[in-house]
Order: sequence, then structure tokens, then C-alpha cells
Amino acid sequence: MAAALYYARLDLTLSHYDARGHLMVARRVIDNLTPGWTQLGAVWLPLPHLLNLVPAQWDWSYRTGAVGALLSVASLSIGLGAFAGYLLRTTSSAAISAAVPLIILLNPNVLYLQSTPMTEPLLFGLSLLALVAVDRWLGQTAAEPTWPAGLLLAALVLTRYEGWAIAGALVGLAGLAAPTRTLRLVCYPVVAIIGFLFLSKGSTGNWFVTSGFFEPNNPALGHPMLAIFQVIEGASRLGGVWVLGLGLVGVVACVLRAVRLARTSRIDALRALLPLALVAAAALPVYAFSNGHPVRIRYMVALAVAAAALSAYALARLPQRLHFIAAGACVALSVWVTPPISGEIEDQAPMVREAQWERPYGEARRAVTAALADRWDHTPIMASMGSLGHYMQQMSAQGFDLRDFLHEGNGDIWKAALKDPKRHVRWMLIEESAEGGDMLAALAREDESFLSGFTRVAEGGGVALYARR
Repeated sequence: MAAALYYARLDLTLSHYDARGHLMVARRVIDNLTPGWTQLGAVWLPLPHLLNLVPAQWDWSYRTGAVGALLSVASLSIGLGAFAGYLLRTTSSAAISAAVPLIILLNPNVLYLQSTPMTEPLLFGLSLLALVAVDRWLGQTAAEPTWPAGLLLAALVLTRYEGWAIAGALVGLAGLAAPTRTLRLVCYPVVAIIGFLFLSKGSTGNWFVTSGFFEPNNPALGHPMLAIFQVIEGASRLGGVWVLGLGLVGVVACVLRAVRLARTSRIDALRALLPLALVAAAALPVYAFSNGHPVRIRYMVALAVAAAALSAYALARLPQRLHFIAAGACVALSVWVTPPISGEIEDQAPMVREAQWERPYGEARRAVTAALADRWDHTPIMASMGSLGHYMQQMSAQGFDLRDFLHEGNGDIWKAALKDPKRHVRWMLIEESAEGGDMLAALAREDESFLSGFTRVAEGGGVALYARR
């Protein structure tokens, strides 16, 4: 909470464009020219937006992101609390069970993300909760209910795509331990994913959207090994090389513990391997980068969390009498290598710096907003929400609602406006620079008549405002 208030005071709660974008998706389900469930979209998974659906309709919450940040704080806190109890059971060390969650939380990149309405904190919290729940479920008798672990897995796969890999690894290990019982468990995440696919089909016409939201400019395009190197390098920047090294030792320790337990119980041996499922989060950035997605440091924060979590089992290999000293030294080292809070931007954590990448553009767009506010006649403004959704949220401070915009989510109205915009709108906002420009910029380049009848009124931050003559 202290960190959330600190970053709010610095006006960094919504500095990341995706933080604004997630609020916009939650808001647009109701605040829209064509409101309805299809506005949940299909590129981002729906659970974070469903949780924020009602708070986002409150103007203060929507403009500040405060309620979304509170949800992030709560989800990470609950997940770390559950994980601390899990470590106490599996390592029998109070020092380790207290220190390792602290190492995760005091990472400045994690601390910043949990101070925003981003979806990563919900991913971290649900991943840890699902790990604990599946472990408990495997330790119970067949008569015990499956739904607590099942619902957490379903929530995990509806939060971020990394959750698909983590849930898959957890279910896979559970299937090896208890094949018959796991059939009941796997139904929950499978039904959740099928429901999302139907949502995607209903809102976009495609069962699964895999393209159109980034420009493939990563040198790792077509080179999986380079993508893996980018992921490892990013994770080491986020948590420090020492955390990654200690996490790797923790992987070996988990395997050795599983081998030892296999002599007496196959189920206990596989339960010992469950923490390794957290590493599966690396599958998403490796896949994305090898398909040309630009490198984004926040995609590796989940791997830094996994490395810190696994470091518990490296520490547990030490003699019991050394646990307190070693755990305390690790906490001190993490604070020294990656200070939780830093002042000047050059000293800030990679995630905090990346979140401010778009701020200069936001400042430059103030001239565009002012020009529109001076001339606007309250008729719809045509703009691509895929490129300018964060700007639409930013414009709410000047009194613009989402229902004031015509965008991709408006279906046939949008398609008709794309063919001949001057027949449908008097105003148009075009993103001309980021990712090579949005779809409206592309249409203007391909067809000179697209902007016929419009005059360029203002520009700034890569965005141009056009008014119909």
C-alpha cells in the first residue's frame, strides 16, 4: 500500500499505456456507442476487466486507476501469504517462509506493477494460489472437493496467457500423480478457455486473435534460441543474476527432493515438483519474441518471481541452523542489488523506466486534446481503440467519454465508416508513428481519397486530429 501511494504521488499509477488500456476495456462494456459483453474483446483475457467492470464506471476510479491498483495490491498480497504458508509446510523453516515472499515483494519491478491496474499482479497472485491449491488437492483423499483448486486454475487461465502455461504444467504434474482424479480438475481450466474462445468468436469473428496488435521487428523473429537469450537476459536485469542462479539451484533441489520422495510415494514426489510450474511462464515471451514481438521487460517479471520462489528450496538444502542467517542475507542482498524504491529515472528499476516510455508522447498530445475540446460539437470521433485506447482514457480528464468515440468495437458502424469516413464522422484521430501507425494511418497511406474532405487540425505525440470540412 505504501508503494502504491508513493507511485500515485509521482503520477505513475497510469504511466504505462497498458494500465490505461485495461481500464478502458473494463469501462467500454457499458460506456460505449454499442455497449455489451462483446466489448470485452479477444486479445486480452477477460477476468481482470470483469473484476474492474463496476469500479471502472465510476469516473474517479476510471481516471485515477485507484481501485484497479487496490485489486493488484490485494491479489499479490493474498498470493504471497498463501505461498508463505506453503513454504512453511514444505521447508519446515519459518525463516525461509518469511524471507522468500519478501524477496518477491521487495523486487522494485514487482512492487511497481502491484501499484498499478496492470494484469501481472493478478497473474502472480493466482499462480501462487493455484500452486498451493493443487498441492493441497493432491494431498487429500479422493472424496475431497476439487472445485477450490479447479476454480483457481480457471481464474488463472482467464487472467494472462502465461497462466495457460503455468496451469498446464500444474495439471500435467497432477495428472502424473493422480490420473483418474485429475480428469475432474482439468475440466475447470478447459471450460474456461473454451468460454474465452467463444467470447473471441462472438466479439471479433475469430476463434483466437494472434496478429494485428504488434509490428514484428524483433531480431529474434524465427530464432527461438535468441528469444530464449532475450528472456534470460531480461529476467537477470529484473531480479539480479544471483536470484536467477539461486533459482536454478532451487530447480535442482526440487528434483532431488522429488527423487528422494519417489522411494516412498509417487504422489509426494510429484507434489515436490509443483513449484517448477512457475517457470512455465517463460514460454509466452519466448514464443512471442520468436514471432517478432518487440521486447517488453514486463514479460519477464513472472520469471523473476519464479526464480525467487524457487530459491526457497536452494536455501532449504542448507543445515537448519543456517536458515535464519542465509534467509536474512538473501533479503539484504536483494534490497542492495535491486533497491525497492529509487528516485532519479536513471536509477529506477527497468519496469518503472519502461512504464514511462510513453509519457512524453502523452504530454505532446495535450495540444491535440485542447484543439479537439475547443472545436468539438459532441458528434462521434473516429479513432482506432487498438492503438489509441490509452489516449481515450487519458482524454477522460477533459470530459470525453468512450461513447464519444467510434472504434473497432462498434462493428458494422465502424466498418461502414472505414469505407467512407466523411459520410459518418466529422472528427478523426489517427496514430501515425507508434508501431508504424494504426489502421487508419495505413488506409490513408494506401488510399489518397480516404481523408478527402478532411483537414488536419492539430498534431502531437504521434497523433493527428482531422476535421471534416
